[in-house]
This record gives sequence, C-alpha cells and structure tokens, in this order.
Amino acid sequence: MPSKQQDHSSNDIEQQERQQLSAKIGNDVLRTLGQPSDLHCLQVRVLWKDHYRVNVLVGIDVVSARVAHSYFVVGDSDGKVLTSAPQITRAYLPATPAFVDPTESN
Repeated sequence: MPSKQQDHSSNDIEQQERQQLSAKIGNDVLRTLGQPSDLHCLQVRVLWKDHYRVNVLVGIDVVSARVAHSYFVVGDSDGKVLTSAPQITRAYLPATPAFVDPTESN
C-alpha cells in the first residue's frame, strides 16, 4: 500500500503534467489564432479527459479585461488541438511562444 507521501508526490506529478498539457493546448490555440496586441491572459480549463475550454482575454488590466474569443477544444496527448468549436481562425499576427500562465490552467 503506497504511503501518503507517495500519493502526494504522484498527485503533484499528475497536476504538473496536466498544467503542461494545458499550456501546450493554449499555445496551439494562439499559434492558430495569432496573438492580440492587448492580450491579458489565456485561460485553459480541463473539462474532462482531453476536452478543454480556452478563453482568450484582452484588455490592459484586470478591470478592463474581457473574453474576446472562447473555444471548446479537443486535444491530443502532445497538446495539439484536434478539433474546436467554433473553429479557430487566424485573427491576429502570430503569437509569441509560451505565453500561457500555468497558474491560469485548471
């Protein structure tokens, strides 16, 4: 029977893997969409297994931030978006890599 410390360590590893996968999903969305000039943050929420909700928030600060784009996406185990609703189309210049804030995931 595993000890509490092993369970805690296993949960930490699983959470870190989920955060990394969410960050990859978010970056893939930004690669396709482009990056808004006033991007505030990108929220990636795990809904179940490989299904996510991705919200692109724009605004100069928390008070003025609004959801500019919102997608339900299905991603693979490598963090690549397989399908989205609505379809993600280019709206901005290409994104700068690795913008996703892992604390905004989940």
